[in-house]
Amino acid sequence: MSPFRERMTGRGEPVVGVIGLGYVGLPLAMEFAYGGCRVLGVDIDPEKPRLLELGRSYLKHIPDDRVRGAVETGLFTTTTDFGVLSGADAIIIAVPTPLGHHRQPDLSYVLNSCREAAAVLSRGQIVILESTTYPGTTRDEMVPVLETSGMKAGRDFHVAFSPEREDPGNPTYNTRTIPKLVGGLTPECTDAAGFVYSFAIDTVIPVSSPEVAEMAKITENTYRAVNIALVNELKLLAHRMGIDIWEVIRAASSKPFGFTPFYPGPGLGGHCIPIDPFYLTWKARQYEMPTRFIELAGEINTSMPDFVVERVADALNSHRKPVNGSRILILGMAYKPDIDDYRETPALKVMEKLISGGASVDYNDPYIPHIPASTRQTRRQPVGVELSCETLAGYDCAVVITDHSCYDWQWIVDNSRLVVDTRNACAAVARGIERVFKA
Repeated sequence: MSPFRERMTGRGEPVVGVIGLGYVGLPLAMEFAYGGCRVLGVDIDPEKPRLLELGRSYLKHIPDDRVRGAVETGLFTTTTDFGVLSGADAIIIAVPTPLGHHRQPDLSYVLNSCREAAAVLSRGQIVILESTTYPGTTRDEMVPVLETSGMKAGRDFHVAFSPEREDPGNPTYNTRTIPKLVGGLTPECTDAAGFVYSFAIDTVIPVSSPEVAEMAKITENTYRAVNIALVNELKLLAHRMGIDIWEVIRAASSKPFGFTPFYPGPGLGGHCIPIDPFYLTWKARQYEMPTRFIELAGEINTSMPDFVVERVADALNSHRKPVNGSRILILGMAYKPDIDDYRETPALKVMEKLISGGASVDYNDPYIPHIPASTRQTRRQPVGVELSCETLAGYDCAVVITDHSCYDWQWIVDNSRLVVDTRNACAAVARGIERVFKA
C-alpha cells in the first residue's frame, strides 16, 4: 500500500476538505460524507456554512434531508475558516473560473484558494483542482503557489487535476455515477487522487498528466459549444427559408449513425459552456495558433439573444405595438429546464436588451423566485412575478426562455396575448397556435 493510502486509511475516518460549496463542491461533499469520509467544507460566503449547519440546502437537486443526515452524523462540518484544512488528507478546490471583461481567464478564486491551502499544507497531503481551466493551470499556476509552503510538489505533497462533470437536473447521471478523470503531477499523485475519489465516485479513470485531464474537460465543453453554434446558425437559416428547424432535427435524428442531435436556443448558459471555449482560445494564442472555428462558434452563440429580441419585435409588430412601451414577461430564468441555476443565463441578456429598447420586463421562474440586485450579470433588479390568468393577460408578450416541465404550455398560450417560443415548448399546443412565434 502506498504511503498516501496508508495515511488516508490508517487514522480512522479519511478526512477530505472541500473549498467551495456551490454547484460542484456541495454535491461532491455529500458523496464523500455518505461514502464514509469526514468532510470539512469551506466557503468564503458565511451564509452557506450557516445554512448547511442547520441542515438546509440552497441547491434544488440536493434535498435538505441529505444535508441534514450528513451533518447529524458528524461527517460533514462547514466553516469559513481555511485553517481546518490542516487536518485533511485531501484538499479539493471547486471554485469558479469566470472570464474577465476582455474574455481572459480569471483564476483569482483558484489562486486565492491555493494561497489559503499553502498556509496550512502539511507533508503527505494531496491538493486537487476541480475548477475548469486551460491546460497548464495546475502545473504552471497552482503548483508555484502551493510551493510557497516551502515544500516540493510531487515529492512532499501530491497535486492533481480532476475536472468536475456536474450536470444538475440530469435524471440519468449524478455525481457518484459520472466517471471521474484524474491526472496527477506524478504517477504517485495520480494514484493518490484516484484513491481519494474511490470513496465518492463509482468509476475513476486515470490519465497521464494534469494537462490531459484539463484538455479533456475543456474539449468536452467546446464540443458542445461548437455543435450548439452549428444548430443555432442552421436555425437562423431555416427561419429565413420558412423551414421548421425542430422538424429538421427530428428527421435527421432518424438516421441510426453519423448524427447526434443538438438543439437551438436563445443562447448559452451555465458556468461551463459559455466560458470554457474562451479559456482554450486564450491559451491557444500563446502558441500563436488562431482557433477560428471555436471563436466563430462563440460569436454565433453570443448573438442568439439578439435574434430573440428581433423575434419579440416581430411578434409585437404583428399586433401593431412597438417594443418601446410594451410589457414583456420572461418565462424561465434558469439556463436549462428544471434547475435553479441562472449563471450566465441568456434570459438576463434578453431582458437587458428589451429594457434598453424601452420595454418593461418582468420574469417568472418557479425555481428562482428572487434574484439579487446588481449581480455580475446585470446591474438591474429583476422582478419575479407569480403566474396567473390575470398576470399573463397583463403582458403584451410572454417570452419562453426555459422550458421547465412544470409549465402548462396550453394554459400559458390560452391566457397570453402573444408567446415567443425559443425552445419549441409549445409544439404540442392545440389552441391559439396563431399567437405563438418561434424564435
